[in-house]
Amino acid sequence: MPTTPVFNGGALVAELDAHRAELGLRWPAVAEELTQQSGRLRAALNDNAVCPGALVRTVRRGSMSCQYALKLLQWLGRSPEEFLFGQSRSVGDTGLPAVGTDMRLRWDLPALYEAVNDQRRDRGLTWASLAEQLGCTPSRLTNLRTARLADMDLTMRLTQWLGRPAADFVHPATW
Repeated sequence: MPTTPVFNGGALVAELDAHRAELGLRWPAVAEELTQQSGRLRAALNDNAVCPGALVRTVRRGSMSCQYALKLLQWLGRSPEEFLFGQSRSVGDTGLPAVGTDMRLRWDLPALYEAVNDQRRDRGLTWASLAEQLGCTPSRLTNLRTARLADMDLTMRLTQWLGRPAADFVHPATW
């Protein structure tokens, strides 16, 4: 049984949908706005646009990768901690960094892994015992060392376990 709060992806997408409706936008227009948040970077990388169909599937599922969640949070001007369900720890300033269209927000998962690994060792925990506390498998934790993607719920459980804001591990990036 997890001892940390969980990220409520359903609440995030509900707010996304409410904001979309408030602005009178259809999903393709929201996808275009999400794409344009990093429009110059996307053009420089010849990167794919946000797919309206994928956006709608994310809304239906309510779960998402940590990198995808950042696009939604940036568009809403909200922090990940605002979508935690359960007893969350106060972690100080949770505001995400501001970025222009030549960059995008990205989780630094190897840095998160290092912080978790240091804290795990300091607390005398094995990967298995930490995974049990967090309600996941040990490999989901150790894979962060080289990962570019992870699910948002896991990253937020880890930042809460560390007692640090997600923003400590979110940086403007050019990838």
